[in-house]
Amino acid sequence: MSFDLSVFSNKNIILAVTGGIAAYKSAILVRRLKDFGFNVRVVMTHGAQAFITPLTFQALSGNPVHTALLDTEAEAGMGHIELARWADLVLVAPASCDTLAKFAAGLADDLLSTLYLATKAPVWVAPAMNQQMWAAKATQRNLNTLVEDGVHVIMPEAGSQACGDVGLGRMPEPEDLAEQVREYFHKAQRAIAEKFGLLAGKRVTITAGPTREAIDPVRYISNHSTGKMGFAIAAACYSAGAKVTLISGPVTLDTPNGVRRKNVSSAIQMLDLSMQQLQEGCDVFIATAAVADYRVAEVAEHKIKKAGDELAVSLVKNPDIVATIAQQEKRPFMVGFAAETRNVEEYAAAKLVNKKLDMIACNDVSRADIGFASDENAMIVFFADQYDMEKRDLEKASKQEIAQQLVEAIHDAITQQIKPV
Repeated sequence: MSFDLSVFSNKNIILAVTGGIAAYKSAILVRRLKDFGFNVRVVMTHGAQAFITPLTFQALSGNPVHTALLDTEAEAGMGHIELARWADLVLVAPASCDTLAKFAAGLADDLLSTLYLATKAPVWVAPAMNQQMWAAKATQRNLNTLVEDGVHVIMPEAGSQACGDVGLGRMPEPEDLAEQVREYFHKAQRAIAEKFGLLAGKRVTITAGPTREAIDPVRYISNHSTGKMGFAIAAACYSAGAKVTLISGPVTLDTPNGVRRKNVSSAIQMLDLSMQQLQEGCDVFIATAAVADYRVAEVAEHKIKKAGDELAVSLVKNPDIVATIAQQEKRPFMVGFAAETRNVEEYAAAKLVNKKLDMIACNDVSRADIGFASDENAMIVFFADQYDMEKRDLEKASKQEIAQQLVEAIHDAITQQIKPV
């Protein structure tokens, strides 16, 4: 398995530029970061705009430059919150003495200082200032505070300065800063790659998407599931070294690389293929499919013609796929999903016990931002009592990121020392 560690098109960098003559280097830094494939957005303080114009950074980054705390064009005017969530890394270069002091004191009186407090992304600062200002006790005290708070400080270089002094305080060259950013994400991706063996050798079966229960040749009962979460998990399991079979209801998604896909329509068909996978060998069964609870008792042979104001259709209960698999003598590690609109945790915890699952992930599909068809999700994961593991809160993220966290949770449970029951 190979990984392209030179492409960072899905990584978002906020480059914050503060007041100082070194601001001209930041323009080159944008170009170098873009050369590596990063998505770059620029935030400028009022002082920075005295040295270089926002138009320069807009042209180089290809994105609007952010200068105001309350952005009338941003969602609800809260541009700093949107940027805080967007960023994978915040790089302040140059970082002025004033900016360092604001960060250390926790002030929030402009866009950059507010962004610093609002982001969960790593924050790097590249200080640039007069050599005496750099050496000042107050500056060093602020730097120590930032380091304790988890900020990564890129040390300045020594040399001649614009003011005529010679000493520490020069911002490193843009090429060097860009290379440090590239190497940081290299290491992060290598760390992910090391986890790609979490399910090595495991045979994983995943059900995904909706089922369709025919009423007549042209009508059916179904639901809003798009299969995105299940397909993301299939891709993550394959990347983790597993042999993956994906049993999918009717969806419009492409099959993930390396995954064997089997298409079905009804719940009965999905159960039959799931049982077949159990016979062929299955170590982990992940039931993400939104299976119809009921099917029509008698499917009409021909299209039902409209007649009268009412139509009575008799329904019978579909088999519970995940519970059926969990009851087998040679059962795999069972992972269920609970898509609820209320009492999410309560229903999921009950489902975990009643269906004899090892693990369950639940989410609130009534939320428009993480419900059906969304590209993001947020979940809570519960484990059966015998694993002696605390529940995990998976905060809102892309479904690909949630899938990777679920793979880690499965691995941790499988390798957990199970308590005697």
